[in-house]
Amino acid sequence: MPRTFTADPAITPTLRDGILDVWTDVTNAGGAVGFVAPVTPEDIRPALLRQFTDMAEGRSRLVVGHDEDGRVAATAFLTRNTHRLMTHWIWLYTVMVHPRHQGKGYGRDLLAEAEGAARAMDGVEAIRLGCRGGLGLERFYASCGYKEVGRVPDAIRVAPGDDRDDVIMLLTLT
Repeated sequence: MPRTFTADPAITPTLRDGILDVWTDVTNAGGAVGFVAPVTPEDIRPALLRQFTDMAEGRSRLVVGHDEDGRVAATAFLTRNTHRLMTHWIWLYTVMVHPRHQGKGYGRDLLAEAEGAARAMDGVEAIRLGCRGGLGLERFYASCGYKEVGRVPDAIRVAPGDDRDDVIMLLTLT
């Protein structure tokens, strides 16, 4: 079975647990996905449940990638901007590729699937994301067509004395 990517999959216990595993493993490998290691799936579960609530209420969409064995390997959430003057662009959150699959093209495929899902959304003209500076993420996103449009120095405090830039990236769809 080849790797596959799907937008808006049905949320099953297997998918939920797979996303929790990816999110935990990415965080514990040093990934910049909203938590700082060490974490357990139970640390992350409330954030995932909030994402599922947003999906159920139509504010967010999930893009998920499965590996050749059918396991969750990559995820991203597309979230509508609720500010009435900014509904023409959406947020891309929690972009993750399991560490065992990094460097194999999963990230590029995930971003391409997310872009396709965004293009299918009425009125969406751009995708915006924030990434943690100091990890080279902005170079990866730039290689996928995103442009750095802003940077807030030392906005992300990973630990006392370890502040990172919040890098704002944008992909224009029009």
